Amino acid sequence: MQEEFKPYIPADEVHKEITAVSVIMGVILAVIFGAANAYLGLRVGMTVSASIPAAVLSMGVIRVILRRDSILENNMVQTIGSAGESLAAGAIFTMPALFLWAEEGKTDVPSMLTITLVALIGGLLGICFMIPLRSALIVKEHGVLPYPEGTACADVLLAGEEGGSSAKAVFSGLGFSALFKLLVDGFKCVGGVVTLPIKAMYTELSAEVYPALLGVGYICGPKIASFMFAGGIFGWFVLIPAIVTFGGDSVLYPGTTSIASMYADGGAGAIWGSYIRYIGAGAVATGGIISLIKSLPTIVTTFRDSMKDLKGGAVASNKRTDQDLSMKVVIPMVVVCILAIWLFPDIPVSLLGAILIVIFGFFFATVSSRMVGLVGSSNNPVSGMAIATLLISTFLLKVTGDTGAHGMIGAICIGSIICIVAGMAGDMSQDLKTGYIVGATPKKQQIGEIIGSVASALAIGGVLVLLNTAWGFGSTELPAPQAALMKMIVEGIMDGNLPWTLVFIGVAIAITLEILQIPVLPVAIGLYLPLELSSTIMVGGVIRWFIDKKRNISENDETNGGVLFSSGLIAGEGVVGIILAIFAAVGLDIALPFSTGQIGGVVLLVAMAALLLKAGLGSKKNA
Repeated sequence: MQEEFKPYIPADEVHKEITAVSVIMGVILAVIFGAANAYLGLRVGMTVSASIPAAVLSMGVIRVILRRDSILENNMVQTIGSAGESLAAGAIFTMPALFLWAEEGKTDVPSMLTITLVALIGGLLGICFMIPLRSALIVKEHGVLPYPEGTACADVLLAGEEGGSSAKAVFSGLGFSALFKLLVDGFKCVGGVVTLPIKAMYTELSAEVYPALLGVGYICGPKIASFMFAGGIFGWFVLIPAIVTFGGDSVLYPGTTSIASMYADGGAGAIWGSYIRYIGAGAVATGGIISLIKSLPTIVTTFRDSMKDLKGGAVASNKRTDQDLSMKVVIPMVVVCILAIWLFPDIPVSLLGAILIVIFGFFFATVSSRMVGLVGSSNNPVSGMAIATLLISTFLLKVTGDTGAHGMIGAICIGSIICIVAGMAGDMSQDLKTGYIVGATPKKQQIGEIIGSVASALAIGGVLVLLNTAWGFGSTELPAPQAALMKMIVEGIMDGNLPWTLVFIGVAIAITLEILQIPVLPVAIGLYLPLELSSTIMVGGVIRWFIDKKRNISENDETNGGVLFSSGLIAGEGVVGIILAIFAAVGLDIALPFSTGQIGGVVLLVAMAALLLKAGLGSKKNA
């Protein structure tokens, strides 16, 4: 029988959590992180997790400046603050499609009220759907799902509380990571991606030079890292060479030129962007369905216990660390959100669309929470889930006769809400994992998530309108890659020319993996994400494997210096990533007039790996 986990703050102790200081700081950080990540995501197609940066900033203000001593108060700040990043990510991956259609004259420019309502409803639903899943995913699967960023955030908070060698490991990792991130993305004097072309196979092997990816690989361990890497290898060394070899001069939708010319102009990356992502989206969606089916017994048990609370029955435990928001609050919130989706004229979604949101919302909240448990929030393919939602919802809207501008806007609004639901559920899972480790009260954390989502939703509408006014979505400054893809999917279905074959190839791959008893989701995620991400994560996993073998310890050991150093790597990149995003938003360029290119990237990647190896081996005396 598994030994009961003991949090840092025991359940029978009560400490400050929701205070005026934690709420004000959390709201400010939620708005700032939301705005910064909105720009960053529209610019480069991905966002950075804000939980750890919020925790670090909270410790700096609350512990050092205000001299307040409460780890749970610090945890509340990061809980509220991180809500802005996840809500912004869901909004920017979909909502700019409405602006793109308005630019083409197909629809009107979306109002700020529409954006705010969609963001707010998505955020609240994501929180509500995650609450009854907490016991199943966070408590019962502790030690199974690593939740790397949630664990890293807890390590940062505990290091600040305990000091000593733990703090040294975390903050040395943070310092090195901040320096590396500045060199790559700030001063831009080192190449961010190392690429080795393999022309004989029409592909390339690449790796990103970012410390957080190494940290995620180390924390996740070699098994999960290798499954992700296998998915990337299959996409880039099997599917892409096959497409180029057999495609030749063929023009296959969604490509607009021949495969041969596409490869000649854009290399393997162009083939991945046009074809492999659809295959990956099909695999991720199928992996999510399989994961949901396999999780049903645990989910049903969790809901049964939650319904006892709704009916006034006895709860499983009266401990502070087991208390969730009452289902008497959660279910009315869900009902109000669904009615708002259906009845508000600013959200052009029918009753069918509202029903689809309930079905897909709960499904992808579950899937997202599990996936971030595997690979972390930064690598959570929320856009892949939005693609799966758009594929089905747009098709159903077309079948029921809801076409034209109204149908396209409705489909994007459905996709936007689901995207935000998935992002919020994933972020909340990481925050609840942090709270579980440090001993926070789940109910208070859930209230904090609501506060953060409301603040972020009120700000994101103005941010998107401002950015579109300044540069315009689809421009060189703000290409909005995910939103452009969502727009193409909706138009493709409405016009009847979506590449379903590619999607079903992904479905078949996922089913084959399940038959072979290979974990589907990590492989599917590796197939969907660029190879350069999973390559660097694999390097971190290999380092973890080597150190665990040399020290003869379990992969689940979360107390060694390598894990703490990796937590610092994730924290440092997150903090500097937010700062650089703010610099970019205000037009401040700190790039140096020279760059060492890929050579500098190789040197920096080796240096990061060596430091991580040293941190892991150096902790042997503390094991």
